[in-house]
Amino acid sequence: MTPAIALLKKQKIAHQLMSYEHDENAISFGLEAAEKLGVAPEKVFKTLLVTTDNNELFVGIVPVLKQLDLKHIAHAAGVKKVEMANPSLAERVTGYLVGGISPLGQKKRLKTFIDNSAETLDTMYVSGGRRGLDIGISPCDLAGVLSAQFTSLARDKD
Repeated sequence: MTPAIALLKKQKIAHQLMSYEHDENAISFGLEAAEKLGVAPEKVFKTLLVTTDNNELFVGIVPVLKQLDLKHIAHAAGVKKVEMANPSLAERVTGYLVGGISPLGQKKRLKTFIDNSAETLDTMYVSGGRRGLDIGISPCDLAGVLSAQFTSLARDKD
């Protein structure tokens, strides 16, 4: 059991666990999850961390088919500029390994933003806290447990 699953059980939040055999050679963890779970990629979201010049950290949850727009998350967070957090920092702060970072049950609670495309979904899928484990959850339930805000975060990949 991961901290993400423990949190959902403790809070009695409806969710669905879905696991698959992770391929160490997979280029995109999110697209691998969508394919192996038989879920539309538009419903699978990745959890990304950004940092400011003052070492503030924020979490952005965006569809795996898209990129996190750094200007949009900076605006949502009320800061001038952000950059992607160093992977080792992201692992240290969340307690999860890159490719398995869940927005749920992180070691340190960070201000979180969810791309507003999730609001149109009944169920979205996020990492369950390890590679090869996803959680299906209502976007509203996810936002509620994380005190997250829905906002425009995603842009097409370059």
